[in-house]
Amino acid sequence: MTTAAPSLDFGPYLDVSVHSSAGANAPPRLENQDNYLVIDSTGSAVFLREQAGQREQVADWPAGHMRVAVLDGMGGHGRGREAAEAVVAGLLEMPACHTLGDLSARLDLLHGQLQRRFGCDPTTGKRPGTTLTMLELRPDAPALLYHVGDSRLYEIIGAHVTPMTVDHVPATAFAMGGLLGEHEWWQQVHGEHRSQISQAFILGNAFSNPAELADELCELSPRNLPSYLYHLPDRRALELDPRAVYLLASDGFWACADPCAWLARWPALFEGRDNARAISDALFAEMRSNPPPELHIDNLTAIVLRPLVHDETAAPISTQQLYAGEP
Repeated sequence: MTTAAPSLDFGPYLDVSVHSSAGANAPPRLENQDNYLVIDSTGSAVFLREQAGQREQVADWPAGHMRVAVLDGMGGHGRGREAAEAVVAGLLEMPACHTLGDLSARLDLLHGQLQRRFGCDPTTGKRPGTTLTMLELRPDAPALLYHVGDSRLYEIIGAHVTPMTVDHVPATAFAMGGLLGEHEWWQQVHGEHRSQISQAFILGNAFSNPAELADELCELSPRNLPSYLYHLPDRRALELDPRAVYLLASDGFWACADPCAWLARWPALFEGRDNARAISDALFAEMRSNPPPELHIDNLTAIVLRPLVHDETAAPISTQQLYAGEP
């Protein structure tokens, strides 16, 4: 397991921890194709390169600004680890972003650059890809979310575990086309585990035409999502709730027969743990010692964020209020 150095500085308002491993009780040589990036409030960054933890200082990083991201390289398409590493390298070079428009434009540009760089595998004809779920954490302003793929951001408040992102999978494509209702979508996406994906960074998207991969990314928003998912666009400003624990994670955590039952165990697992490191330690320990039934061995990466409450009168923000346009 790789753990970010505890000396990272997240300022007085945020507690962060990151863990990554090849898998719960994984065979010794299983490659970890996941990755992560955490840039703290001083510009100190931690990430993986060739499956080993790295640390470096980002030049000219503005004080108080932070960035966290989870990536899951697509092993089935080949070069999954390399794709995730290339995106992390691009994120390290990308300056701090202060608006949703700037963040989206820079990441869409990086997607195109890496797509041209990697091309398609000459033997398989497949293009590599990786998920990317990230938060740009601006001082004194809501976080900025950017999401591609089927990694997830979860919000845990009390006994409630709420997904804050929409998986880019065939069930979502069917829902966008009016072929799946709300109950069916929730059952297929959150009540089961399926390994198919409809969009990934570098890979492109199959939302436009399931039979043909398009180069560009398809941003999911109220313009194309069904009404029951309007409040979960891929790119939005996100006010962190001071009561909550936030978890950015790759899909190895719910690759089991009954994901809902497994996620329902998280609140009790996290209860009484008063720091992000203790929460992530507990989650990984549970995956090793008491995993959910029929767990598929897959890479595991998680970033835990805890807003630190300094004002007891701070009002929580409801999920329905989270969407915003250009901040």
